[in-house]
Order: sequence, then C-alpha cells, then structure tokens
Amino acid sequence: MKRVFNFSAGPAVLPVAVLERARDEMLDYKGSGMSVMEMSHRSKDYMAIIANAEALLRELMGIPEDYAVLFLQGGASLQFSMLPMNLITDPASQSVDYVLTGSWAEKACSEARKLCADVRVAATTKSVNYTRIPTQAELTLNPNAVYAHITSNNTIFGTEYPYLPDTGDVPLIADASSNILSRPVEVSKYGMIYAGAQKNLGPSGVTVVIIRKDLMGRKANLPTMLDYQALAKEGSMLNTPPTYAIYILGLVLEWVKEQGGVNEMERRNIHKAGKLYAAIDGSAFYLCPTEVASRSRMNVPFTLANPDLTDAFLAGAKAAGLVTLKGHRSVGGMRASIYNAMPEEGIDALIAFMKEFERVNG
Repeated sequence: MKRVFNFSAGPAVLPVAVLERARDEMLDYKGSGMSVMEMSHRSKDYMAIIANAEALLRELMGIPEDYAVLFLQGGASLQFSMLPMNLITDPASQSVDYVLTGSWAEKACSEARKLCADVRVAATTKSVNYTRIPTQAELTLNPNAVYAHITSNNTIFGTEYPYLPDTGDVPLIADASSNILSRPVEVSKYGMIYAGAQKNLGPSGVTVVIIRKDLMGRKANLPTMLDYQALAKEGSMLNTPPTYAIYILGLVLEWVKEQGGVNEMERRNIHKAGKLYAAIDGSAFYLCPTEVASRSRMNVPFTLANPDLTDAFLAGAKAAGLVTLKGHRSVGGMRASIYNAMPEEGIDALIAFMKEFERVNG
C-alpha cells in the first residue's frame, strides 16, 4: 500500500497510527463484537468513549472546570449562528465586535448580522487581501460589546494570530478550527473556543465547543438543539451525536498525548513550517504572499514567479505523491496545509520536489 502526502486544508491528514487502530477495531471494539458505528450512544461502551474524549481534551488543553465541553454537529459554520443566538439577549440594542481576517471571518460576521442590529467590524485587512493580521493597536473594540470574535488561523490566506488580542472584560470568542491543538492556549482568556474537527482533531462530522458556563443560559426559548445550556445539560446527547467521529477524535487526542502533548505539537509545527517557509523565501522562483509576522504554521500559501507553470507544478506534485496542493480559488497558486499529523517527511518531500521543479523550469 502506498500512501500519499495529503496537504488538504480539510478534511485533512490523520495520524497513521490512528487509522491503523481504527482499522483494527472496526469490526470488534474491545471485545464488544461490534463496530463503534453500530453501538447505541447510550451503551456503557460508548459512554466511556465520549467521556474519555472530553477528559483527554480537558487534560491536553488545560480546560478549567467552569467551562463546558460540547461535541456538536453542523460544523463551525453553524456556530456562526449559534454564538449570537445564545449570547445576544437584546438584538436591537446590543453590539458585538468582529475582526475580519479572511473568508471565514467574513462569513461569521455575515451570519451575526442576521441576528444583531449592531455588528461592528473592529478591524479588517481586506484592503491588502488579508495578507496579514491586524495589530492590537488597530483593533477598535467596543468595551460594552457582548463579545469580540476572531478567527485564530486563516486557511485560505495562510495567516495566524501571533498574539492573543486583549479585549478587556469583553469575552473573546475564537473560531480555532484550523489551529486548535497546534499550540498551547490559555483557555481562561477566552469566553468560547469552537472548532470543526477536520483539521487537527479528527474527521469531519463533529464540532467542539469549549464555552465558559456563565455564558450559557442567557436567552430563553431557543430551539432546544441550538441551546448551549440544553446541550451541556444532556452531555451533548440531546440527540444521537456523531458517534464515530467522536471516537476517532478520541484516538487523535490519545495520539497527541502519546507524542508529548500540545507543547510537542507546537515544537514540531514551528520546525515544519520554518523549513517550508525557508525553502520558499530562499528562491526567487517561489513567492509567499503573507506578511512574515502573520504567517500561519498550519497553512502555507505560495505562488510561482511565473504563474503559467502552476498547472504543471500541481500535476508534477501529484505524480510525486504530493496531493491537494492547489490554492483556494480566491487566491490561486498553491497551499500546503501542514497540520499536526503531517509528518516532517512530507515537508521534506515537498521541498525536494520544489527544488527539482525549479531546476527543470527555472
């Protein structure tokens, strides 16, 4: 069996050890005689799986007890609506802040505008095609806002916050879909963190929400399935949860712990990204559009000095077992997504191909 190096932005590469364990447990999970996909979510075996996943996430991220951990569905995109729906109690008079750093931040802001009359743009870098993160000094925050929202890493434009925004007493909310578990975070500095699983946590189908408990239950008469407090009260089991996705997420969390935890993930990510950026910056043949101080460790966009060679580069890379490198349609070029599970060998293989492609075509 030959596996490729998968640079997809998501669904993304998973650790081979996790895939192998899931394979071995596919037909018979720990002597149960059935697959996790066949289990009742109320069974003893499955209740242990979801409890273990929450315990591991709390341990790895240092999540305080006054925060709830929810395993939901609908992707991060549903959180764009659930967040204002739950936290804003008076849509006609209250205000929220959004920092716009890319397409997903724009979409989150757009959904909030459907539910709140005063949605402020606290900062935006759209004028430079989102090639950098605004500085703290550029943030025009409302001290009376219900919350301030950021997208901590931007998969399309390859930028990532190099600092933690100071929002004062206003709860900071982060869409951390594409860099959760890639570096340590102080959860207590946030009101809520949410993340689609399909980057660093596991397969698509489950979304993690980490929310300070005092932010729940603010609004009455919400649809039950969209109410954080109702979901927390039932342990994310108001209905059947995405059982298999949560099981794989738990295996990924076990893998992260075995590798040395989030600090080790950060060390590896700094090393991998540094290698790739050095290869890009060290040649006039390749260009990286993002400001150096704002560069993402997770998603590395780059272009060719001669864009006419882009299709040939992508075809050659695919033939070499380096797949899903095409940049997002809004920016073009290439994009290498190098999440936690991307081994250093994948980076080395990509760099070797880049050097050979330049030698032949430069």
